[in-house]
Amino acid sequence: MSKYLDIADEVKAALDAGQPVVALESTIISHGMPWPQNLETALAVEEVIRKKGVVPATIAILDGRLKAGLSKNELEILAQKGQTATKASRRDFPRLLAGRGLGATTVAGTMIVASMAGIKVFATGGIGGVHRGAETTWDVSADLQELARTNTAVVCAGAKSILDLEKTLEYLETLGVPVIGYGTSELPAFFTSNSGLYLEERADSPEEVAGMLYAKWAAGLQGGAIIANPIPAQYSMPKEVIDPAIVQAVGEAARTGIKGKALTPFLLARITELTGGDSLEANIALVKNNASVAADIAIAYARMAKEDV
Repeated sequence: MSKYLDIADEVKAALDAGQPVVALESTIISHGMPWPQNLETALAVEEVIRKKGVVPATIAILDGRLKAGLSKNELEILAQKGQTATKASRRDFPRLLAGRGLGATTVAGTMIVASMAGIKVFATGGIGGVHRGAETTWDVSADLQELARTNTAVVCAGAKSILDLEKTLEYLETLGVPVIGYGTSELPAFFTSNSGLYLEERADSPEEVAGMLYAKWAAGLQGGAIIANPIPAQYSMPKEVIDPAIVQAVGEAARTGIKGKALTPFLLARITELTGGDSLEANIALVKNNASVAADIAIAYARMAKEDV
């Protein structure tokens, strides 16, 4: 265990007892939503998990410490700091640890800390991936490489639809990362449930997902897995609304030279503006839904692990 890692007492007690825990990322708090919706959503998502009898562990870097589990006060600090916090992925950890910095962990960063703590299941909104135009920019999220190397399962609504979903799915296949459709054989497209991209793997229950994960890691196959969980139907946005907003936002980013770490927060915020706030409502709904499914999978996985002892 890293000497830089702090596991919250509640999280440690659950892990020591073999009880289910679900990790949560923190860039969705700092960079994904505005204040105060970000704090409200963070607390609401944790409550969704608690109601299932599962312990939530929001992950971040505070004062140079890797945190697996945040207090309400720590969540509020992060929410108020917003985009002044570093979007922390693997490459950023050394600087933040040595400099006692503040970091909101990305999908990749959250996977790393969750794995250090021994947490197997992680819920988020959507993963990063291959950006549109990556054939010229080479802009590919570090999330994908982390999924290939770190043993954490990520429950998400697919990759963010601002990305090139077809290339992202192809890249994941190359890296050997299972993409398991949860109750679907089609890759969800974040704001909508349909992408037109077929998935080779499907599971229709938490137990089925847990069985795949347990078999993967028990067989010594390194790396994570994606459980692609569609946004609830009542919150799914019409493609004729969301697609033009995405195209416009991507075009504006290209014209103004916004790229790198600033790109995804800009696109999500601009799409919220262009859809009159509907995309933010959809984002909040899908995160809560993913947290609920992740809790069910964590329960099934913990049960399976205990039975195999």
